[in-house]
Amino acid sequence: MARLGIDFGTSNTGAAVMAGPRPYAIPLEPGEATLPTAVFIDFAEKRYVYGSAAARAMMDGAEGRFMRGLKKILGTPLAREPRRLLNEKLTLIEVIARFLAEIRIRAEAHTGLSFDTALSGRPVHFHSASATRDAQALEDLAEAYRLAGFDSVDFLPEPEAAALAVDGTGRMLIVDIGGGTSDFTVCDRANGKTQVLASGGLRLGGTDFDKTLSLGHAMPHLGHGALIGAELGDKTHTAPNALFNDLASWEKIPFVYDAGLLRDVRRWIRLAREPHLFERLADVLESHLGHDIAYAVEAGKIEANSADIGRIGLEVVERGLTIDLPQTAMTAALGTYGQEIAACAMATLKTAGCAPDSLDQIVYVGGSSLLTPVRSAMQTALPDAQPVDSEVFTAVVHGLAIAAE
Repeated sequence: MARLGIDFGTSNTGAAVMAGPRPYAIPLEPGEATLPTAVFIDFAEKRYVYGSAAARAMMDGAEGRFMRGLKKILGTPLAREPRRLLNEKLTLIEVIARFLAEIRIRAEAHTGLSFDTALSGRPVHFHSASATRDAQALEDLAEAYRLAGFDSVDFLPEPEAAALAVDGTGRMLIVDIGGGTSDFTVCDRANGKTQVLASGGLRLGGTDFDKTLSLGHAMPHLGHGALIGAELGDKTHTAPNALFNDLASWEKIPFVYDAGLLRDVRRWIRLAREPHLFERLADVLESHLGHDIAYAVEAGKIEANSADIGRIGLEVVERGLTIDLPQTAMTAALGTYGQEIAACAMATLKTAGCAPDSLDQIVYVGGSSLLTPVRSAMQTALPDAQPVDSEVFTAVVHGLAIAAE
């Protein structure tokens, strides 16, 4: 029996083992080092589909339920609420367990090894604002691993794992910005050994960036902020925020498809000053297009990060509906997040007892570390440290393989 390193992420998941002296990321999909953390429950074929195949099934309009961003529900009441899925009553912890079991099955099939134990990455804090939820999230994830068939699981903070895998010497700050959290480790590297000085983190990541951009640029085209009239009289009020907040949150989208909400929206159409906006919203809810919108916003964000203008394509909602996302608008919308990330990085340095000018390198890992607002804020806070791009998507799982052995 062997020990499997698993980086269970909000957006993507990786698994790795040592292959001789070097870590080896197991291709969980053909030709890919990571697997999208996505689940599709296919109602017609009565089966669970994972990764890119899950996303394709959703986009192709197959009948079922799509889930992404499940890591963010750990530690919240949503994690343990039983739901009826394919004639079973399951909690979302059990859904996560089935995803982790699939990771194990694919890893065993590829390597020919049997894995009864795991070393899993974890954020420094799942919930940086609540110690109670933080502890509960770790308990939830440990339970999911047990349900997935692992006899035992140990945990290592993700930036500390990355610190084991990156190259270089001297004093480093690992900046790991993932889909759900931002995590930091200050460490010294010398003679091939890593000494961790301090780690810190906050519950802020790429899915939060997507939510902010969706609320600011996509949701207004579905009625967010629009006026609704009263049944009697001339008074008006803005459309309730709760539905739009959930529709813009990756982990909550599956739960907005409710008959009662759809009835409310159809009533808004009748009372609204701009009924066509709520007509679009009704179509989104009726046709389960929330994740299509989320993917479009994410794609627009990525495009805007490297071009003057990104585009959020909502043709799936209405022919010709495309929203421009200028890079300047994206940077302005996410600038405060960049400052929060830089502040947490500086606090981690302080905890480590390290002066900012003692840093040799800032090592960036995690897909959201590529965003301009993050880089700009970090450059402003630590102008003298050399920025280094490591293996953005695999540094954590490589480090977990090293530590697992």
